[in-house]
Amino acid sequence: MSLTLRVLLGLILGLGLGGILAAFAPGAVDPALAIAEPVGGMWLDALRMTIVPLIFSLLVVGMSQAATTARGGGIAGQAFGLFLVLLIVSSIASLAAMSGLLSLFPVPADQAAALRATAPDVSQALKDNPSAATLIRGFIPTNPVAAAAEGAMAPLVFFALIFGAAASRISPELRDHLTTVFEAVIQTMLVVVRWILWLGPIGVFALGMVVGAKAGAGAAGTLLGYIIMASSMGAMITVIAFVLAVVFGGVSPLTLGRAVGPALAVAFSTQSSLASLPAMVEGVRNLGVPERVAGVVLPLAVSLFRFTSPAVNFAAAVYSAHIFGIHFDAVTLAIGVAVALAVSVASVGLPGQITFIASVGAICAAMGIPLGILPLLLAVEVIPDIGRTVGNVMGDMAVTLVVNRRTSKSGPGHTAP
Repeated sequence: MSLTLRVLLGLILGLGLGGILAAFAPGAVDPALAIAEPVGGMWLDALRMTIVPLIFSLLVVGMSQAATTARGGGIAGQAFGLFLVLLIVSSIASLAAMSGLLSLFPVPADQAAALRATAPDVSQALKDNPSAATLIRGFIPTNPVAAAAEGAMAPLVFFALIFGAAASRISPELRDHLTTVFEAVIQTMLVVVRWILWLGPIGVFALGMVVGAKAGAGAAGTLLGYIIMASSMGAMITVIAFVLAVVFGGVSPLTLGRAVGPALAVAFSTQSSLASLPAMVEGVRNLGVPERVAGVVLPLAVSLFRFTSPAVNFAAAVYSAHIFGIHFDAVTLAIGVAVALAVSVASVGLPGQITFIASVGAICAAMGIPLGILPLLLAVEVIPDIGRTVGNVMGDMAVTLVVNRRTSKSGPGHTAP
């Protein structure tokens, strides 16, 4: 059984046991929670422990590589510029769509209150409400080490981006040495995360028992609501990518549907963009994209671009904020979008569970959203992850078609102005 399914099973058993104890053996609830709460809390703290070093190292390496690619110009430069534009579109579309969905279908107040009671860090997060001026001023860290120690994610992300961009400007030999160090940190932290995730079924079982005992059957409905909304974000991005390919890629909807069908089927069944790459190459080739374009854009897209990541990650963050009754001003939302963009590029290539922890955890930390229910959302991420992969594959093929149309207008061997 895969880790994802074991974690999901742990959540189901935990919720079920907690609900059964609350309904039929209320006297056993407190002794059970006295064990479950520390176990679940320790596992959650272990996850938090990995976020700062992993995100910082990913951003330094990713920004250095991205800056080098963007300066390269040509087909790769055009593709990278389009990646950034579409990631911004993904974030804004998700923010607008999630706000609308939660206005139409809010989480019932009693269920939200019960879930809030299970999160150990909610009181401090709700108490901290800095002004817009403080948030803007705090975006540039006077002491990056202190920002890392305090878990101040927005200034830490800003410093990592500046550091990575500057690293792309030093001599290749020194840059390679520097990125090698941070790549080693990434690989080391991934080993730590995998150890923690190996214990995920136990940690999620304990957290699920707490939620089941305190929130009852309503917790399952709340998680189902998240699954539907997060999956809807993936579907929305898939549609946006399809429209982009039709309008700016110059392909008819019917022709495009036939060409992308096999790649989307592989994405749906494997939940892997990399596994879908051969089918993507064949699909765009059937649409007339030459090797000189497909051979550059598609590998670059698979390694640097996840169209759905900001959308689905933002969905998780906004859903968590809704549970805790947290509302944001424009500055906080802008910071969240900026962090979502940065971590979506930096975390490409990581396993799904690690991507969720690193990306959504960073967004929540930057926006002051408690992380307490993220493990529960992680446990049910297996379903939204299908939509993530399908949207990413559709986005990769759409970008390839758009870049091909631009370059073909300029003639073979040239790039569009």
